[in-house]
Amino acid sequence: PMRTPKSLKIAETQARFIAVDWESLGYNITRCHTFNVTICYSYQRAATNQSSRLSLANQSGRASGCLEMDPKAPRHVVGDLPPNTNVSLKMILTNPEGRKESDETIIQTQEDVPGPVPGEFVRATPSEDKITLQWKEPLEPNGVITQYEISYSGVQSFDPSVVLLRPPLLVSLPWNSSVHSFTQLQPGTTYQFQIRASTSKGFGLPSTLNVTTNISAPTLEEYEGSEASLNETASTITVLLKPAQAKGAPVSAYQIVVRELSPHRARREAGVAGECFREPVSFQNAASTGLPFYFAAELPPRNLQEPMAFTVGDNKTYQGFWNAPLAPRKNYNIYFQAVSRVEKESKTQCLKLAFKGATEEPEVVPDPAKQTDQVVKIAGISSAVLVFIVLVLLAFLLLKKRRSYYSYSYYLKLAKKRKDAIGTTRQEMTHMVNSMDRSYAEQNTLHAEEPLSVGFMDTHTFSNRLPNEPLVPTAVLGGPLCSCYTDENHTAAAAENSRLLDIPRYHCEGTESPYQTGQLHPAIRVADLLQHINLMKTSDSYGFKEEYESFFEGQSASWDAAKKEQNRTKNRYGNIIAYDHSRVILQPMEDDPSSDYINANYIDVSGDAASSSIGERIWLYRDGYQRPSHYIATQGPVHETVYDFWRMIWQEQSACIVMVTNLVEVGRATSAPAQRLQSVIMSQILQQGDQVKCYKYWPDDAEVYGDFKVTFVEVEPLAEYVVRTFTLERRGFNEVREVKQFHFTGWPDHGVPYHATGLLSFIRRVKISNPPTAGPIVVHCSAGAGRTGCYIVIDIMLDMAEREGVVDIYNCVKALRSRRINMVQTEEQYIFIHDAILEACLCGETAIPVCEFKAAYYDMIRIDSQSNSSHLKDEFQTLNSVTPQPQPEDCSIALLPRNHEKNRFMDNLPPDRCLPFLITIDGESSNYINAALMDSYRQPAAFIVTQHPLPNTVKDFWRLVYDYGCTSIVMLNEIDLAQVKLNITSTFHKISIFTDTNFSCTIHVS
Repeated sequence: PMRTPKSLKIAETQARFIAVDWESLGYNITRCHTFNVTICYSYQRAATNQSSRLSLANQSGRASGCLEMDPKAPRHVVGDLPPNTNVSLKMILTNPEGRKESDETIIQTQEDVPGPVPGEFVRATPSEDKITLQWKEPLEPNGVITQYEISYSGVQSFDPSVVLLRPPLLVSLPWNSSVHSFTQLQPGTTYQFQIRASTSKGFGLPSTLNVTTNISAPTLEEYEGSEASLNETASTITVLLKPAQAKGAPVSAYQIVVRELSPHRARREAGVAGECFREPVSFQNAASTGLPFYFAAELPPRNLQEPMAFTVGDNKTYQGFWNAPLAPRKNYNIYFQAVSRVEKESKTQCLKLAFKGATEEPEVVPDPAKQTDQVVKIAGISSAVLVFIVLVLLAFLLLKKRRSYYSYSYYLKLAKKRKDAIGTTRQEMTHMVNSMDRSYAEQNTLHAEEPLSVGFMDTHTFSNRLPNEPLVPTAVLGGPLCSCYTDENHTAAAAENSRLLDIPRYHCEGTESPYQTGQLHPAIRVADLLQHINLMKTSDSYGFKEEYESFFEGQSASWDAAKKEQNRTKNRYGNIIAYDHSRVILQPMEDDPSSDYINANYIDVSGDAASSSIGERIWLYRDGYQRPSHYIATQGPVHETVYDFWRMIWQEQSACIVMVTNLVEVGRATSAPAQRLQSVIMSQILQQGDQVKCYKYWPDDAEVYGDFKVTFVEVEPLAEYVVRTFTLERRGFNEVREVKQFHFTGWPDHGVPYHATGLLSFIRRVKISNPPTAGPIVVHCSAGAGRTGCYIVIDIMLDMAEREGVVDIYNCVKALRSRRINMVQTEEQYIFIHDAILEACLCGETAIPVCEFKAAYYDMIRIDSQSNSSHLKDEFQTLNSVTPQPQPEDCSIALLPRNHEKNRFMDNLPPDRCLPFLITIDGESSNYINAALMDSYRQPAAFIVTQHPLPNTVKDFWRLVYDYGCTSIVMLNEIDLAQVKLNITSTFHKISIFTDTNFSCTIHVS
């Protein structure tokens, strides 16, 4: 060409494209009828205030390219350009003889709306009434940022009285802002913030963030003067309690705290704010640890809706806290607390209500005549007690002959070795209260103002008495006698004696007991558990069958939400659905009020559960070492509820899912290695009888459920359970949570595992894996009642046994059934709970870390000088004792007449549940062989244990090796190796089933 066009004209400039034009290209310029026009461009993002530095850091260097243009087109556009950027353009004219380039023309594209503020750089710092936001500029400013706009509104609140902000409020901020505080907000309220930036072209897309303010402590009403103190006696003080005003969250509980003052501490004015007591301490724990304060009572909010009088020291129990009588010669401050709890947050406001001063008692001078009468009375009482003790010993000797071969004294010795005496009893505590002042105690006088009474909690604490204490009748002094006697040694003789006399153990009718709930089932000492289970299994009058049948069966509370038509498809079974008072309420989705339902219930062990039985509420606190709603019991998800299930996991901040069902189950046979292996081998045969018990609600890789993304991380398969780890994310939230699923695979529907060892190991694994700050543990089977109830009861009772030395299985099941229908569904499951807890208490945790094994081993083989036995020997004796002996019905196949000749020893037969049935057909030979499948640590049915083959079972032996793909045989007995090889070789060639198969097997002889 002669030249390029004289000037490259800019026809139009926009944010992301430039339209160009040029003069007409005639022959005098192109010098050829065939020519091409190319527009080349290059650019680097223009510098614009602070955002340019971030952009240049992320997009360093120049971008360039060339576009072929149609010379005849009316418009020539260079597109896909960045906004607010200097673009260099030049035109190239080319014909077959050469090319000419024009001069560069530089033009800046226009600004555009900015990109969103990066959500990962938005940080929120909440307090009770303020939220401070920090952010960074958009990664794509697309121009000069002129301002930021933040809108915010309340979306939900823990406090139903809070009025949410509607419509959203707007805040405009200058371009150089990166932090702003929003004040005058409501406590315990979730606010939705939307932040967006603006250029001269307008606002870009917003970034959304939800932030919840902290809850505030409830507000307690002040008292005027001595208004709070209403009345005093030597051992009590009556105070006025006023309800608190909630701030950001409903009041969860009211607490009355008693603080003992030293004799030199001056009396202070009542009604001024005092220090708050965060951790609840019972009277018993305070006495044993030397703390100067204890919680006398905890009241649910529904019991204090208007001012009421309360007596401190009335000797009753409130939510598990004993309101012990006050010592007359002690000074006390009485505090009143209101507590609000929401998820992981708890706030407490406290007030000192009153001062209780010491009461001066006149010295009691005994009358000599009366003193003589007392000596006579004491002699008579002593004689009666002596006769009673002799009768008890005689009964014990007679009944001892009827005991099973288990050595109870041996178990008791083990229990004493494992745990020291835990706590003391109510009566001991009362005596401690009444004798705190030494000078007062020396008078040896029990005042009428200090009564002893028995309530429901006594049935738990009597059994914690120290071993060598005498038999003490518990009575209400100055009131009716309570026919409740406790033997402090509490051996099986006492239990059987009460049974022989047809007297319910610990049955009290004293009117001083605050809870009149009829005949209650008492807690059982761990040391007495073996004897109790043996009695319940062998009793002809009242055993496990009668005890289980005493539970209320069926619906015991309303379930209106579950029965709604729109929720019917969310229930796997129509008769196992969620009660209204304890159901998990999901945050409803927009325009779908029924989306708050899921078939799940909180299992509350805090003592504030809504229960129809006072006795149940008392028991629930007994597991006070667990926090409120520590469990959620739910069904195995159906297809329609998978999204709801993950919504619940996110909402409740759960970190652990316990699954005690399989996705598909066959019949009701008990689980064992044989069943697990054969279910794989014969899967095609069994499919017709399969029942879907749970929908597979987790992914194998990653999957999106609504606005949740669940990503598989890792799996740890073990013989009896599987641990899967996932990450859980939610759209719009800058948080990634880890969720672990613990899947126990060895529990049949409506049945029980053959032994509890694997389940106990499973429970320990869940317990150590659940973070202390996590939400409830979600437990499900198929219906969320039978196996789910068993798991929760065992977990709670193991904690109770460890902390208190007693278990209360009956009342635990009863309490769970008040939260969800028919928890623990069969008598067999109820008995299994007892057996599992007994095994845990007798055997304890036997796993030893590898690094500690050497030291542990030497400690176990060391001979105890007192018992002349080693811990290893004791542990082996325990193992033999807890291992059930096979019964004929357990080995029915081995005992068939046609199989007798296949057993080397008739006292060493494989149980039916562990048999590896032979699959390869060999004439009329049966499918039986004397062998058993055994689990390894990680793999079910990893080993086959068998007898040395008999001459008539060698063929069966090789069928076994072939059918189960065995590649190694380990022989541990001594035998002529040459003879073994001869028999193997000769027999091998006689079996036609192997002739066309390449088969390799290694024999290891030890």
